[in-house]
Amino acid sequence: MALLNSRLSDSKFHRFPSLRPAIHHPRLMAVSFRSVSGDPLGSNLVGRCNFKSLRLNSSSRIQNRATPPLTEAFEPGSPPPPATGKRILLSDVVVRRPKEVFSGRKWTLHDIGTAGVVAAAHLLALLAPFQFNWAAFWVAVSLYIVTGLFGITLSFHRNLSHRSFKLPKWLEYFFAYCGVQALQGNPLNWVSTHRYHHQFCDSERDPHSPIEGFWFSHMSWLFDIKTMTERCGGQKNVGDLQKQPFYRFIERTYLLHPISLGALLYTMGGFPFIVWGMGVRLVWVYHITWLVNSACHVWGNQAWKTGDLSRNNWWVALFAFGEGWHNNHHAFEFSARHGLEWWQLDMTWYVVRLLQALGLATDVKIPTQLQKQNFATVNAT
Repeated sequence: MALLNSRLSDSKFHRFPSLRPAIHHPRLMAVSFRSVSGDPLGSNLVGRCNFKSLRLNSSSRIQNRATPPLTEAFEPGSPPPPATGKRILLSDVVVRRPKEVFSGRKWTLHDIGTAGVVAAAHLLALLAPFQFNWAAFWVAVSLYIVTGLFGITLSFHRNLSHRSFKLPKWLEYFFAYCGVQALQGNPLNWVSTHRYHHQFCDSERDPHSPIEGFWFSHMSWLFDIKTMTERCGGQKNVGDLQKQPFYRFIERTYLLHPISLGALLYTMGGFPFIVWGMGVRLVWVYHITWLVNSACHVWGNQAWKTGDLSRNNWWVALFAFGEGWHNNHHAFEFSARHGLEWWQLDMTWYVVRLLQALGLATDVKIPTQLQKQNFATVNAT
């Protein structure tokens, strides 16, 4: 995610090179089983060497692919590795490679612009007590739902990043436009960064991992586009979106859309609408989104051994429309449902279910009981 429109340079991109010395790991045996009737998505479990995390894509085969283990991640319940860095408060996560973003490097115009947008939103939010009225307050709440729920969690994350369900194009584009108004980057950039996060989760190439510091994973990674370029390269992983003229148009005109929203709010309610609708709302949605990257890799519990630091965090889930069930999500990335238990509140999933009942959401993917059992069995061995 980047707040300003940006296209990462391809000049230093390599096809997924390892940053560790090459280590040979034997491939595990592929086990075939029959598809289950009614299974919305077949199973393709791809595991790490030690922790066997999974990806589910194939309709008929379980495949365990050995990859280099994560030296920074460790199994819940087992003693953590010897601490060589500072432990994050109230957590077993150790900051192994502290990342200094604000000094000792050259800032690009993009970095300065992104930091400027974040700072301006926070400064604007500080005026909220002096510009309060109920109409402005409800504008902020409404835009929190429209941009946070419909735009970020439903569209950018579950629909575009993971293709957890399909929508008619007009509705897909409408929800994506709601996400544009969250001012967290254009869809191509946001989705690309998130897909890289899953591909390199909590390793040296993760765009935002707490092993480099809590605040780095929370927000300061946004202000260092050069590091992102060196780690992940260009937007090579969003070809499905780049083929669509709508997303290319949004990328070219990205900043015009939130500016237009700001002008509309000022016309409707003057400066209080700007303070609450663009200041308070942006800051709130920013930090709720960023807590999924930071808090959900630091505090909470791990129901699944995913081989990374992802956690289920109930209070993040409460404010982030279900995104806080982050360990569930990393175990079953394809799933449109993150709150897998009945008591795990997941507002985004409820909206998807409503769209499905209306015939608007199709090919809705959730893990079957067999897939859960297979995951637990593979990770127990």
